[in-house]
Amino acid sequence: MGGIASKGQLRLSFLRWAIVTVPLILLLGFASGRAYPAGSENAWYMALQKPSATPPGWVFPVAWTSLYILLGLAVAMILHARGATGRALALGVFAAQFVLNLAWTPLFFGLHRVDAALAVIVLMLALAILATVLFGRIRPLAAWLMVPYLVWISFAGVLTWRIGQLNPGAETLVPASHTSQML
Repeated sequence: MGGIASKGQLRLSFLRWAIVTVPLILLLGFASGRAYPAGSENAWYMALQKPSATPPGWVFPVAWTSLYILLGLAVAMILHARGATGRALALGVFAAQFVLNLAWTPLFFGLHRVDAALAVIVLMLALAILATVLFGRIRPLAAWLMVPYLVWISFAGVLTWRIGQLNPGAETLVPASHTSQML
């Protein structure tokens, strides 16, 4: 057979990547989110003064699930682009920002470190913007799939900043939680 794949074979190759990346990103995001009680299940968070722009609690799992699906598809597109210049760098930058993403919830909800969580989200946003630019050089659609994530983490950064302003000394409101909800 020839060395050029058909459109059907290329689609199937992308789907194989997506079948791995989407559930993996969802699972890692879920595990990070369940490592410590969050939202209304977290006494510390409930004791905080929150900005008026804070969405209702049900919005967060819906938003994160949707965003993680989009991220998984974007990563699958980049993984599928074998031989593309800058592919390894793009994936490395994405992985670095995703590690920060996974660290944010335990830092904020578990350790009650609003200041450190804000620093993490700022760095995460910078790396996510860079990953988006790098993705765009390889597959423009992959970059567009990152845009809702950039908007959401920008919003989350503003919320985190405002929570820090509204709650000086927030880490002392309620003792840090060390229980996992993974069981």
